[in-house]
Amino acid sequence: MLHKTRGIVLNFIKYRETSIVTRIYTENFGLQSYIVNGVRGSNKKSKSKISFFQPLTLLELVVYYKRNAGLNRISEIKCPEPYQSIPYDFRKSSIAMFITEVLNKCLKEEESNTNQFEFLRYSLQMFDHLEGHYENFHLQLMLKLSRYLGFAPESADDVFNEVYEYIGKPTIDEQDRQVLDLLLQAPYTSPVKMSNATRRLLLDDLIKYYQRHVDGFGDLKSITVLREVLE
Repeated sequence: MLHKTRGIVLNFIKYRETSIVTRIYTENFGLQSYIVNGVRGSNKKSKSKISFFQPLTLLELVVYYKRNAGLNRISEIKCPEPYQSIPYDFRKSSIAMFITEVLNKCLKEEESNTNQFEFLRYSLQMFDHLEGHYENFHLQLMLKLSRYLGFAPESADDVFNEVYEYIGKPTIDEQDRQVLDLLLQAPYTSPVKMSNATRRLLLDDLIKYYQRHVDGFGDLKSITVLREVLE
């Protein structure tokens, strides 16, 4: 049976000569994998099709759905709101690469979660529209996403107490505590000023916080590029 749903692309891998298997976080069915034929090749039509499956692309889909099928298929696909800045701004694309890796580790449920989907869709659209002061976007997204994943901190102390107990570090600097509390409260459109050193420390701590709450979260490969771009 065919169903309409919106989706956020997480990744794709090559399959055979001209096909791919793509993982898409959908509004109606949660995380799903789809096999897509004829999208890899040298002709313009193939190149146009593969562009739909770049990470974080927002899609409107008509899909075949069979519960526990493992692989389903896509009947129709549209990208009604292509990004205007993320693919063309090196700093933004580096942050997007990091966000993609975080989402790939956190989004595992094959069930509908409309509120979580809408939050992610809104966040990505907001990121694309921001013209400046977006260097802390990935920190804010991780903090806001934790609400939907079920382990939202109420304050900076909630994060630091868990992380410090976990890694045995000394007392937190008061300025770092104040900055993290601001990040917890601020919308994406309200810049939070901080030094590169503070941003690096808070990112390390948020990753450790996620490692405590998300099974298999592990290390993030994209963090090296992110640090080089933002510092």
